[in-house]
Amino acid sequence: MTSPDYDVAIVGFGPVGAMGAFLLAEAGLRVAVIDRAPDVVEIPRAVNMDGEVIRAFQRLGLGAEANALTHAPRGTDEVAFVNSKREPYFVAAGTDVGHNGYRDLGFFDQPEFEHELRDWIVKQGKVTQLLEREVTAVHQTSDEVTVEMQEVAGSKRTSLTARYVLGCDGASSFVREAMGIGWQDLGYNQDWLVVDIVVQDTADLPFLTMQICDPERLSTYICVKDPNRRWEFQLLPGESRDELLAPEKIRSLLDEWLPADRYTIRRKAVYQFHAATADRWREGRVFLAGDAAHQTPPFLGQGLNAGFRDVINFAWKLPLVMNGLCDDALLDTYEAERDPHAHDLVDWAVAIGKLMEALAAQEAGRPPADPDGADMNSGYGQGRTAPPLHAGVIQTEQVGGDSSTGYLLRQPTMRMSDGNEQMLDELLGAGFTVVGRSARDLEITAESQSILDRIGARTVSLEGTEACHGELDRLFDDHPAAIVRPDRYIFGVSDADHSLDTLIASLAQKLSLN
Repeated sequence: MTSPDYDVAIVGFGPVGAMGAFLLAEAGLRVAVIDRAPDVVEIPRAVNMDGEVIRAFQRLGLGAEANALTHAPRGTDEVAFVNSKREPYFVAAGTDVGHNGYRDLGFFDQPEFEHELRDWIVKQGKVTQLLEREVTAVHQTSDEVTVEMQEVAGSKRTSLTARYVLGCDGASSFVREAMGIGWQDLGYNQDWLVVDIVVQDTADLPFLTMQICDPERLSTYICVKDPNRRWEFQLLPGESRDELLAPEKIRSLLDEWLPADRYTIRRKAVYQFHAATADRWREGRVFLAGDAAHQTPPFLGQGLNAGFRDVINFAWKLPLVMNGLCDDALLDTYEAERDPHAHDLVDWAVAIGKLMEALAAQEAGRPPADPDGADMNSGYGQGRTAPPLHAGVIQTEQVGGDSSTGYLLRQPTMRMSDGNEQMLDELLGAGFTVVGRSARDLEITAESQSILDRIGARTVSLEGTEACHGELDRLFDDHPAAIVRPDRYIFGVSDADHSLDTLIASLAQKLSLN
């Protein structure tokens, strides 16, 4: 039997597909990426890149470069819910350094970022780019997947084979439809006008990002990377898309912010803010990621970040299967982990939209349309900034309560015994790591060490170090050691019921280690 052309074929070369290609190629897999467009789409769409994603670039040696693509520090980047007069109900202040070692609200320009990401891929020199090709069919057998393509500007048809296919081809995903995968509608479907502008002088506009709960029309003002700004306006009953897209209408909506001669419009579009997840994320050897797998209203700024998390998750698991270390069953944990996690973020974004509606109704003196939907959870417990994993490659019985299991490990900057400073992930490396408070806390049996050696895991003692910027994860206040995954989620912690040897044996089982 001949070998497939590639280990992985990625359909869609947007930011999610590009990052997936970069990660998988860096892991040593043969990767092809297919897209119908000849180059980056030159319009702004996503605007926020959070600390977890920049941390993933750090593990590729590009953390500083990715962070530099986000907006320059400008005091406290605050997000506020305000009334029709822009008077705040409450304000959430951003921080210069979040739990991941970077800001959790890093505004960026998507076309600029995508060009840089593609440049990094070219310099990497490991990804085959098949551009200006439309995927027309996806067929699979028990051993491989065939992807058929046609040139966008011609009639030439070609095909390739791959062990696996990853569909990163957006909300109207051809891959999802070809696999017969449907949607779970999560009950939020509204049309909004999105307007991006380039401002001559940003000093006329507040640095505060606002969710404006105006009874006359809900809207959002986003203080994105200079010199750009964004507004989102909810369509009112009876309004048409064409009506809202008319230049005079957009000018009237922006007049209360700044005069028309102070800006140029970069993009205007009406979108349906939609909340949904795919019925399933895997069909045999075909997987979904990004908008092909989940869609969310933008109020939380997590749509693209959730897509990045998808490929970060997939990209540490697939090489273990391809290298024969783990059984294909490991790939079933992709959906088991990512679907509930993405669903949590979608639910929170929907709750923000419903809270805006409730506050607008309160100002107008009328009862909210959905009183039960106005209860927004302001966090996910423990001061963490993202929801935990609930299943998959984690010690599931430890999840919940005050446990750190299933959450991201915090990343402070550590001062070493010799006085040098390093961010924690530089000590942990790129793969699995067993982290202990001291060398004694890392003592394990030869069998456990054999398992760690097989998966290339490190053991790291924190003895003699201290956090000098940011805080060490509080799990070490109560637990002597923890196992940390390549994506920096905590697999489990040693406690009275789980020795480190027990955790390592459980890790081997949950990884389906051969």
